[in-house]
Amino acid sequence: MHNTELLEAIRSALRSAADADRGRGAQAYMKSEMPSLGVRVPEVRRITKEAAKQFPLASPEDVRRAVLELWRNAEAREERYAAIDLTGLPLVKEDLGMLPVYEEIIRTGAWWDLVDGVAHRLGALLLAHPEIMRPLLVKWSADQDMWIRRSSITAQLGAKAKTDTALLSVVIQANLADKEFFIRKAIGWALREFSKTDPAWVRAFAAENAPALSPLSTREALRLLSARPRGQDGLK
Repeated sequence: MHNTELLEAIRSALRSAADADRGRGAQAYMKSEMPSLGVRVPEVRRITKEAAKQFPLASPEDVRRAVLELWRNAEAREERYAAIDLTGLPLVKEDLGMLPVYEEIIRTGAWWDLVDGVAHRLGALLLAHPEIMRPLLVKWSADQDMWIRRSSITAQLGAKAKTDTALLSVVIQANLADKEFFIRKAIGWALREFSKTDPAWVRAFAAENAPALSPLSTREALRLLSARPRGQDGLK
C-alpha cells in the first residue's frame, strides 16, 4: 500500500511544482525525448525525501519495486530523478539486490544526468562487498555499453582514502583508447577527484599512461595540480 501512496505523492507533488517554460528549456538542454516538468533538482529531492518520510518503505524489496515502477512508467524526466533519489534510502545502501536496478537505470537512462545519478551507489556497494563488486566493475569496464563503462570509472568518486587504486587503474586503462567524449571526461573526472586525496598517485598515473591518456583526460586529471609544485603534494 505504501508503495502506491508514495508514488502517487511524488507524482502529484512534482506536477504541482511544474514550470512549463522551464520544462521546455530543460528538455532541450538534456536533448531528451521525455518531457520535463521544469522542477529543479533540489526540489525533486525535497519532494522525494518528504514523500518517503510520509510513506516509509518497509523492506529493500519494496524500495526496488518502487524505484522500478517510477522509473519504467515515468512520463516526465523528474520522475526518473525521483526514482534515482529513492535508491539513496538507507535500507538499500549496501544491498546487492539493487545491482540489477542500477544496471537497468544506466542502460536505459543512457545519458549523463541519469547514469551519474546512480554510479556512486556502486561505490557504496564496492566498499561493502569488494569481493563481488571488484570483478563486476572490471567486467563493466569492457562492456559494449558506453554508459556501463563510464559507471565503472566513476563508481569510486568521493571514496577518497578508501579508493581502490588498483581497480581504478584497471577500469581506466581498459578505456584509454576510447575516443568517446563521455568516457574521456569520466577518466579525467575520476582522476581529478582522487587528486584531492593523493595527488602524487594521480601525477604518477598520468605520467605512466602518457601519451595513451587523451589530452582531455590529462587536462581534467591535472587541473587541480597544475598550480601546485610537486613538493607540496602532501599539503592540503
